[in-house]
Amino acid sequence: DYESLTMSTMVYPREEKLDKLSQEEIISNTKLVMQGLEALKNEHNSILHSLLETIKCLKKDEEANLVHEKSNLLRKSVEMIELGLGEAQVMMALSNHLNAVESEKQKLRAQVRRLCQENQWLRDELANTQQKLQRSEQTVAQLEEEKKHLEFMNHYSAQQSAQQGGYEIPARLRTLHNLVIQYASQGRYEVAVPLCKQALEDLEKTSGHDHPDVATMLNILALVYRDQNKYKEAAHLLNDALSIREKTLGKDHPAVAATLNNLAVLYGKRGKYKEAEPLCKRALEIREKVLGKDHPDVAKQLNNLALLCQNQGKYEEVEYYYCRALEIYESCLGPDDPNVAKTKNNLASCYLKQGKYKDAEVLYKDILTRAHVKEFGSVDGLYTSYWGKSERTECLQEMSKHRDSAPYAEYGGWYKACKVSSPTVNTTLRNLGALYRRQGKLEAAETLEECAVRSRRQVTPEGPSLVGGGMLWDSG
Repeated sequence: DYESLTMSTMVYPREEKLDKLSQEEIISNTKLVMQGLEALKNEHNSILHSLLETIKCLKKDEEANLVHEKSNLLRKSVEMIELGLGEAQVMMALSNHLNAVESEKQKLRAQVRRLCQENQWLRDELANTQQKLQRSEQTVAQLEEEKKHLEFMNHYSAQQSAQQGGYEIPARLRTLHNLVIQYASQGRYEVAVPLCKQALEDLEKTSGHDHPDVATMLNILALVYRDQNKYKEAAHLLNDALSIREKTLGKDHPAVAATLNNLAVLYGKRGKYKEAEPLCKRALEIREKVLGKDHPDVAKQLNNLALLCQNQGKYEEVEYYYCRALEIYESCLGPDDPNVAKTKNNLASCYLKQGKYKDAEVLYKDILTRAHVKEFGSVDGLYTSYWGKSERTECLQEMSKHRDSAPYAEYGGWYKACKVSSPTVNTTLRNLGALYRRQGKLEAAETLEECAVRSRRQVTPEGPSLVGGGMLWDSG
């Protein structure tokens, strides 16, 4: 039978397994079905061809009709087979499309992952860049402040040199000098020393060793070594600078005096006062010769010389040098100049060492009186009356009683004097207190010392000072 034959050649998957097939299994089964349909189609076409040949040979109508019916059935079967093949081909095409879509999907996922990673990297880079920018802005702001400070120091140094007529640091080294001083004051010697050495090396290459600018750079480096307590190294540099300056500028140049003074300072710091004294005297002679005997630089040199003599117990010479320095400062700079008060303090210290308490007391009171008058004006005689009874017990008791109240001012302008924001006033209060303590006036001493503590809380530094007994260095 034809129908049973054709149906027996078709192979169908079991329906209960269709919903469990994977995509690969579906494709594999579809290919098998296509192969079976193709074979079935060929078989049907072959049978159809045989029937058509049979129809041509048959003569009886009934038999011919029967063959025609079978051929029609075969044609319909072939059409169904071709339809099945078409659907299978569509499934294969759809499968290929799905594979392509899945492949594209995987690519897109990989791109998304990469973009996420790149995005995170960019975020990190942005955060790092923002931090660097912030640090750079802070550095720029700091450099701007340093630049302003250095410009001010340059202007100030030039102005001071012009006023004093002394040796001026060359313009090309002035900024470097101020920068090194700034680093040294901050204790950043690891920056200051290499900066000086590099500048010194560059100067020697361009100008040669025996050049005034090289001597200036040696002086700057010696200053840094001095701050590090490397006195021997500093002295070696200054001797080299002295040799250069004497050779290039002459033995009576202000720069030679500055170098001699600095050498004397170093010897003084090492306790070699006898060796330092002739250097200091020679520096004084040069300054008197070049600048005149009444120049402020001469007064500064006299102060340094007095300190060296004081450490050797030569009190007559000390008094002479201090008194002369005092006259110069008062005549050139006025009685209210800070150097006047500092020199008076030094002279009073000399009096104390000799037991001349009255002379020292007069100087200390004069310093405090002038500080008060300068800050608050005249006190209409109350000040003088206060000093007359300053050591009396009843006055001290009243001062203690009213120390923190407004009526305290009625006991004299001296209390206001201790409110003047000045290291000199603070030192004078302490020195006068020490003087009273030596004389056994303990209550007066305690009152002065307490006021000195109060004054120190509001004091602001006013730069290099002679008050502490230290010798002054020349920047040039």
